[in-house]
Amino acid sequence: MTDTIGQRPWMNAPETAAVFDALEAESGPDCARFVGGCVRNTLVGRPVDDIDIATTLTPDQVTKALKAAGIRAVPTGIDHGTVTAISRHKPHEITTLRRDVSTDGRRATVAFTTDWAEDAQRRDFTLNSLYARRDGSIFDPTGHGVADAKAGRIVFVGDAEQRLLEDHLRNLRFFRFFAWFGRGEPDAAAVAACAKLKDHIDALAAERIHKELLKLLAADDPRAAVRLMAETGVLQVILKAPANLARFDSLVEIETEQIFDCDPVLRLAALLPDDQVGAGKLAARIRLSNDERDRITAALAPTPKLKSWMSPREIRREVYRAGQAVFRDRAKLAWAASDRSAATMQWRGMIALADGWTPPAFMITGEDVMKAGVPKGPLVGAVLREVEDWWIDHDFLDDKLSAVEKLKAVAQGMAY
Repeated sequence: MTDTIGQRPWMNAPETAAVFDALEAESGPDCARFVGGCVRNTLVGRPVDDIDIATTLTPDQVTKALKAAGIRAVPTGIDHGTVTAISRHKPHEITTLRRDVSTDGRRATVAFTTDWAEDAQRRDFTLNSLYARRDGSIFDPTGHGVADAKAGRIVFVGDAEQRLLEDHLRNLRFFRFFAWFGRGEPDAAAVAACAKLKDHIDALAAERIHKELLKLLAADDPRAAVRLMAETGVLQVILKAPANLARFDSLVEIETEQIFDCDPVLRLAALLPDDQVGAGKLAARIRLSNDERDRITAALAPTPKLKSWMSPREIRREVYRAGQAVFRDRAKLAWAASDRSAATMQWRGMIALADGWTPPAFMITGEDVMKAGVPKGPLVGAVLREVEDWWIDHDFLDDKLSAVEKLKAVAQGMAY
């Protein structure tokens, strides 16, 4: 009996039907099939976001067919056989069936083919080597893809070591797919191969590591995958530092229990030692964005250490100093590092207070300081900071007259 995904709305959407109609007008029925993630996700009941299509047509034939149908064709990866069709504003990635001619672990030289099974042999995992015809019937050339997808088994196509040597990124992809789709014990051959060839990861472009790592950490529960990365040594190759697995595990549990959004950047921060310099080096090495780098280093600041028993006044002070977003990150990391058997309500209340409080603007300016008799120069900033500290210590007193009186006292007490 042929496996099938049936007829799904995403398969018969007008924009997708138009692409298939265009390709079939060029080369007849079954010259194109759905492939990869859209088939896999449908099999396991996950949403389908991107639609990838494999075809026996060459890129030139694909481009010709799309243009004849009035569909925009973008040569996004023409050397590797990929053309993106923009049909009714929705992209569809169309790739010609391929076989590898040569590989160096970073990129491949390919030749086009019309053999669906040959195309499948160059793919990474059996659950990604599934093709579906327009009627929903599945072509499973490895013979294991459907069963592996349904069972949550992440298994390399053919020899695991060979697949990893062809593309070193597949090492990280194994753990990413295990985080998103894996169930039960991981495939022993895959784990052994990833451990053996882990040092090849250093040869990858930093941007590829960055993208794959954050995708992995965005899974609902990546704890088992990350622990497996640590056990195989793969995590050490990426972080170049000991991983704080206990804090990471605890943060994921907090996000799940408290219904917080999955936060891959904060999860990465949780994995790192409390070392801003080391975090900055990691950010540079894997090319984190400036925003990601700044967020992680701020979250890992050595002081202040937040405690669950802080008073509302102390919480407001730290929110004012750090900003709401940074305070929230620090609070979650402190919560994850604490004894989670107690104080859940206190930590939750701390974050709620920070989110619900709008820090006021300090009402004293540098101009006010100079009006109080302090000459222009560095002393103005020193006086301003002292008065601001007094204002914060008085829980952001909404009384400019009192603040001005404090300013005068500070100004008079300083020699200038």
